[in-house]
Amino acid sequence: MSFLRFLMLLSLIVWLGGLIFFPVVAQMAFSMLPSRHLAGLVVGRSLSVLHWMGIISGAVFLASSVLYSRFESGTTNILAGRHLLICLMLALTLISQFAIIPRMDTLRAAIPGEIDSVSPDNPARMQFDALHAWSTRLEGGVLLLGLVVAYLTASSFQR
Repeated sequence: MSFLRFLMLLSLIVWLGGLIFFPVVAQMAFSMLPSRHLAGLVVGRSLSVLHWMGIISGAVFLASSVLYSRFESGTTNILAGRHLLICLMLALTLISQFAIIPRMDTLRAAIPGEIDSVSPDNPARMQFDALHAWSTRLEGGVLLLGLVVAYLTASSFQR
């Protein structure tokens, strides 16, 4: 049982830690690298790694939490709040990774030169900026949901 709790906590720590640290990486890339284009490439690759960390962590959390519930109460408790929230976190992460990011990459590749060199009223730039805003919102939502899951998980261990 303690090993399952360990897996649950470790997976949350990895995912939430990455989400908290990611803006630091992004800010450092944009402030230290010689061009915003290069910084965008670094941040994009980092975001992809963060998403895969989240997908794996979410699967580990869900599996270990379901097993923990089974051993603790005799039922898998699939509809527990922490399970539903983890599924929502996974859904938002998958949307970002497989719907938003590829569209941003396609737009970035279609624009000659750097994205910042294109006028802000250019339709492709406007679409890119809108997708970027959605990406940021989704990551923030995943972080907030993850904090709620951390609270629910910690409080469930007190019983």
